[in-house]
Amino acid sequence: MNKNERACIVGAYEHPTRHAPDKSVAQLHAEVARGALQDAGISAGDIDAYFCAGDAPGLGPLSMVEYLGLKPRYMESTDVGGSSYLLHVRHAAQAIAAGKCNVALITLAGRPKSEGSSGTQARAYNLMAPEGPFEAPYGIVPINSYAMTAARHMHEFGTTAEQLAWIKVTASHHAQHNPNAFLKEVVTVQDVLASPMIADPLHRMECCVVTDGGGAVIVTRPEIAKSLKRPVVRLIGAGEAVRYVDGGTMDITTSAAKWSAAQAFEEAGVRAADIRYASVYDSFTITVLVQLEDLGFCAKGEGGRFVADGKLISGQGRLAINTDGGGLSNNHPANRGGMTKIIEAVRQLRGEAHPAVQVKDCRLALAQGMGGMLGSRHASATLIMERE
Repeated sequence: MNKNERACIVGAYEHPTRHAPDKSVAQLHAEVARGALQDAGISAGDIDAYFCAGDAPGLGPLSMVEYLGLKPRYMESTDVGGSSYLLHVRHAAQAIAAGKCNVALITLAGRPKSEGSSGTQARAYNLMAPEGPFEAPYGIVPINSYAMTAARHMHEFGTTAEQLAWIKVTASHHAQHNPNAFLKEVVTVQDVLASPMIADPLHRMECCVVTDGGGAVIVTRPEIAKSLKRPVVRLIGAGEAVRYVDGGTMDITTSAAKWSAAQAFEEAGVRAADIRYASVYDSFTITVLVQLEDLGFCAKGEGGRFVADGKLISGQGRLAINTDGGGLSNNHPANRGGMTKIIEAVRQLRGEAHPAVQVKDCRLALAQGMGGMLGSRHASATLIMERE
């Protein structure tokens, strides 16, 4: 597909709440859908495709299209955790290119704060899954899976706790400018290392926040995007990949981002060196470091030096990341933060990020999502977007 003919993101909306004990998940989905429609300047009647993942209540799209009053001719409910919504953008663009739809709505919403769930808690393992009977007895949960990856990265490459802490420090420097961020206080490396150890070597401040909320984006044909009164943000490259244990032969310091990014960069015809802003999935600090290496921003093993000393704070270095505060400080609804990665990338390309963190003349942006567990099976999705 010619670059100029690819689909565009015309609406992007992040729910301002971080705690919604008085709202249902369906209501949050409806509120973010309405926000994205208003942002794009279109009506619900214009929507002819709907995408959601496992956070959607009931029978997924079947329940939600009725609740939202939509009449889609195309639906999808691919669920690969936090990377689901980036896959949805790619799949929506493919459906648009194939003539299956014209305007696609993608929504995310959840209430993990109100419901008291987090990545440190054991979850009911799906014993019907082929790996279930073999892995369930060992009690793997997200935090210890990611901690295992961090410990291995430290052993293999000499990465330090101080270097990992800089990722949280960067998030806090950005979150102070976000009025809706869950945590707005700027922290230091010493603060991070002094916070309680949750799973060695990861401290509490290195874990994402647990919030209610959600977000939505709208993907359209380019000609529709150009007819609206919003800056045009084109999807110019996208990729998706999976990584799994493979009988214990998996190198847990390499993520599926290595392959999803290669697809996206090849399709976009640009390199990592061309990107000045990146939204990088940040369930834990180690998640960011490994993905930055696999996305090609630095070589494998050099992530610690790459993230240290404030280099990723907007205005301080060549690359800025997660200028909304990310999952570490801003928002991580439904234990799935991929949607917010798309939204902040769109803000940066439109020039609508907070002035203190807006990347000057931002023309290219990358959004990276991950779902599953880094030290185990997971999916990765990479989007590269361009401001017209």
